[in-house]
Amino acid sequence: MPLLRITIGLSGIALTALIIRAIYAGDFWVEGAWLTSMPWGIVSLADLYLGFLMIAVVIALVERSAWAAFWIIPIPFLGNVWTVIWIVYRLPLLSRRLRGTNQQSS
Repeated sequence: MPLLRITIGLSGIALTALIIRAIYAGDFWVEGAWLTSMPWGIVSLADLYLGFLMIAVVIALVERSAWAAFWIIPIPFLGNVWTVIWIVYRLPLLSRRLRGTNQQSS
């Protein structure tokens, strides 16, 4: 489990580095306009936001409290970097719950 958490965390750090590089090397508005002018660009964004919605549902099911909003609201703005933080934080709980569910359904 610790290795998986480290791997996911490092992936999030790598994504953050890519985002920082893009901020300094690219023009968000020009490149965003180019992306949304192409069918596969629109599909990619729809896929991204569908993924955000799916992880928001998972977070809502796991958190079951006002804390869910703390984790869900930033997702469309901070993207999968925020999702990585939540997964690294909650991976032990997710693992226990999923293992418990699998044992009960067997």
